[in-house]
Amino acid sequence: MNTWLWIFPLLLAAAVAGADDTFPDTGWRDRPNPLADPGAQVGGEIAVYLGQYPRSLNYYLDGSTQSAQVFGALYESLLDMDPVSAEYRPGLAERWTISTDKRTFTFQIDPAARWSDGRAVTAQDVRFTYDTIMDPKHLTGAHKVAMERFEVPVVVDERTIRFRARSVHWQNLGAAGGMSILPRHVLQGRDFNKVNFEFPVVSGPYRLGTLTEGIAITLERRPDWWLRGAQRTRGTGNFETIRFRFYAENENAFEAFKKGLIDLYPVYTARQWVNETSGPRFFNNWIVRQQVFNHNPVGFQGFAMNMRRPPFDDLLVRRAMSLLLDREKLNQTMMYSQYFLHRSYYEDLYSLKSPCPNPLTPFDKHKARELLEQAGWLVDPATGWRVKDGRRFVFKFLTRSAGTDKFLAVYAEDLKDAGIELIIDQKDWAAWMKDMDEFNFDMTWAAWGAGIFKDPEGMWSSNEADRLGGSNITGFRNPAVDDLIALQKEIFDVHKRHETARSTRSSSTTTPSCCSGTSTTPACSTGTSSACRPRCSPSSAARRAPTGTGGWTRMPWRS
Repeated sequence: MNTWLWIFPLLLAAAVAGADDTFPDTGWRDRPNPLADPGAQVGGEIAVYLGQYPRSLNYYLDGSTQSAQVFGALYESLLDMDPVSAEYRPGLAERWTISTDKRTFTFQIDPAARWSDGRAVTAQDVRFTYDTIMDPKHLTGAHKVAMERFEVPVVVDERTIRFRARSVHWQNLGAAGGMSILPRHVLQGRDFNKVNFEFPVVSGPYRLGTLTEGIAITLERRPDWWLRGAQRTRGTGNFETIRFRFYAENENAFEAFKKGLIDLYPVYTARQWVNETSGPRFFNNWIVRQQVFNHNPVGFQGFAMNMRRPPFDDLLVRRAMSLLLDREKLNQTMMYSQYFLHRSYYEDLYSLKSPCPNPLTPFDKHKARELLEQAGWLVDPATGWRVKDGRRFVFKFLTRSAGTDKFLAVYAEDLKDAGIELIIDQKDWAAWMKDMDEFNFDMTWAAWGAGIFKDPEGMWSSNEADRLGGSNITGFRNPAVDDLIALQKEIFDVHKRHETARSTRSSSTTTPSCCSGTSTTPACSTGTSSACRPRCSPSSAARRAPTGTGGWTRMPWRS
């Protein structure tokens, strides 16, 4: 009897384990990247403008595009993604399995995976990274969203780690396999909140070189990178040095670009693109003015209102503020009609055949005044300012660039006409980010990135509204949206899931948290971006950055 009791569970366990799906598929082969130039030569240096100097290069502490680009060249994840098919392929892990209930994910680390000091990448490093993200003392709020879905991962052996999800979610594999793995033997015992600019041991194709605070950072190519001989990495990561240069203002960076101090300059200002990219150097192709077409996905930018405190905790006020933003005027007079105005936070889920039914938010001072009066904000005849309960309607607009004052001047004038005072509160990038992490602002502007796979949880979930350093910067809460977020978690068909994302439009746009402005694609039509770059460069470079599903990424404001 006892023998059968022992044999039965062993047979059952074997049957369940045998039913797990193993990846990559047997037909997968390590092949060259079809987007890479097979004739690309190793060598040279490229200088790239990367915006303002970041508060930290630690992407877990600073979710900016600056830190993402640098951090992504230093550290790797268990899984990588095919640049054409967007399917997962081996990264630090050579294979992985998914249980039949889609809740258990087991990764086997490639025995060749090495840190730059020669030590092997282990399952303990993966467990350490999870523990680091989830430590309540660490300011890793945005990354906790995905990791909270898992129980504490189990180290099976030196090269095997197992994640068990608390519930089914289509993003679980990407969450467990997509986090950048950190070296336990280097960072254990250190205060992670102070790990900002020193990364002596890495696993990726580049190492951190010289760092001149506030000015530039260099990355140096690693000839001993453990994946250097792989077919899929050939023709990529060939620059010996990548120099990221930082400027407080776009105008100063553009002047440096024209002087030859920068090789690659992404244009975020319509005025520069229309008026300042002509002349002999452009006509002779000494500088190439190039639009890069990328129809999908599409992010957006706008003015974000902090719903956690008055006056923007009032829906009537937020609607009034949206009606007082003359987006058509800003686009036509200051952005040279290079942008389109949004009807949805997910513009790329619609098309000419299936247009978004949301109306554009009009510029309507009369309606705005009505809403403000309904909210109890009445005009004081003696001063012309709106007052409620003895408090005048005045708020601060948190900004990080003097170059955007002209846009705020237009908005401030229209607000003043309606009895509202806007005060510009300009800070540098680090101070602005600190205020954003702590939700210490009334209104600010921000750009939201987008991913191929939409996951609205981090940005729109009520559970994320008060997480410091998180992605729900406006403090948005809505039970109907929460229900849709919960519904989409178990939908693995991307088209059906996107249909659910489209359904959020009615709730998220009728209870605005943003005075939505324009798309984050600065040149011409939907899904285009602009860049000026030199015609000749010594080689090609690959940028390995953490992948995501879109959301608040602290991107540069496009004007």
